Amino acid sequence: MNLSEAKKLRYSIIGAGRSGIAIAKFLKSIGASVFLSESSKEKDLLYFSPEEFKKLQIDFEVGEHTKKVFESDIIIVSPGVPLNSEVVLKANSSGKRVYGEIEVASWFCKAPIIAITGTNGKTTTTALTGEIFKTYGFNAIVCGNIGNPFASVLDKIKEDSIIILEISSFQLMSTETFKPEVAAILNIAEDHLDWHGSFDNYVNAKFLINKNQVEKDYFIYNSDDTVLSYIIKSKRINGNICAFGSFDKVKNLNFKHLCYIKDEEVRYSTDISGVDEKIIDIKNINIPGRHNVYNSMAAILAAKCFGIDNSAIAHTLKTFKGVEHRIEFVKEINGVKYYNDSKSTNFDSLYVALESFPGNIILIMGGKKGDNKFQMVDNLIKERVTAIYAIGESKDAIYKHYKDILKVTMCDTLQEAVKNSSRFAKSGDVVLFSPGYKSFDMFNNYEHRGNEFKKSVNQL
Repeated sequence: MNLSEAKKLRYSIIGAGRSGIAIAKFLKSIGASVFLSESSKEKDLLYFSPEEFKKLQIDFEVGEHTKKVFESDIIIVSPGVPLNSEVVLKANSSGKRVYGEIEVASWFCKAPIIAITGTNGKTTTTALTGEIFKTYGFNAIVCGNIGNPFASVLDKIKEDSIIILEISSFQLMSTETFKPEVAAILNIAEDHLDWHGSFDNYVNAKFLINKNQVEKDYFIYNSDDTVLSYIIKSKRINGNICAFGSFDKVKNLNFKHLCYIKDEEVRYSTDISGVDEKIIDIKNINIPGRHNVYNSMAAILAAKCFGIDNSAIAHTLKTFKGVEHRIEFVKEINGVKYYNDSKSTNFDSLYVALESFPGNIILIMGGKKGDNKFQMVDNLIKERVTAIYAIGESKDAIYKHYKDILKVTMCDTLQEAVKNSSRFAKSGDVVLFSPGYKSFDMFNNYEHRGNEFKKSVNQL
């Protein structure tokens, strides 16, 4: 859709989160009629400013969704609004066109898009990919689920830009024509099933990233991921397929671009020119953990789709410091290192965090009640963790499960857990804050939770 067509339409936006606010501002800036509706009360909204919207002359309502929502041509749903909520179901049954912020923003994007999704590792891979492109001289713009809405960067996009987009299953569910030039699925594990209803629905949502790709586009996947490998064999995939993983898993794949681990090296090969090249020794990748080797390989393949040379890739891998709230080094105090992994909202994330350290881990975990998949991490906790400090709604379940195996202490606040863990820790230990649960029992979001952890550590 071009700007002249878009500005003639009326838009209703459901949800005053970052994405909803960003698309409302953009559509208003092009001269469209915009109305924003939010069911939460004004005092509970983190990002919405009534004064700002009044100044911009954007009509809005808070505290309820009225019939005015449906007096529009297009309804845009923020990713945090469940698609089975009453207002969205009513929108769908009304015959209105219902999309998400990513879909609408993509209509006005004149630059190639690299879209990255997966259960875990999205943020790190997106940020790393952006840094590789910037190192090589591209005008790379990193946005999406990483915290910077796609719609908020539309006015910054130029003809020579590259969009590096982190995209969630929620956002993919409300797309229709969205088509990235490069799409990557890093991994798939059970997550957000309360929102999607079933694992099959969740998987299908992830694969919407490939739905509109064409022959000249690229699709990147993790060949070591059992679910992904099964689907690739049984499902029609659009575009050029690229794979990353262990050498044993990729050596017999007949795809144009491959990235793999062999003899503790990350290597790249392609049937286009027949090259087989070393990119980097694993020990020289700056961000810790085997999972980050896999994140790095996905970023390498995205870079190779655009012809970036090995030296720029290797340099970035050696210097990239990671992303905030994902196994983020905070501080060393008296020989004890503190790491913030607040983005760990499920047991898959907790697993990869524990796997990143050889031992001497003092673990702070817990959060909003959810699936207690202790069996996923039991062995690693027995092998590598010396004490657990449990917080949040899930602390009782954590205590009951681990109290006979190692020292477990229940704490009422995160600050209390940090103080107690610092008293127990000795030089050479790692205090790892990797909750394994969502943050909404005690915090606004994982960023708020991670910042509170860092604040507590810096006050020790």
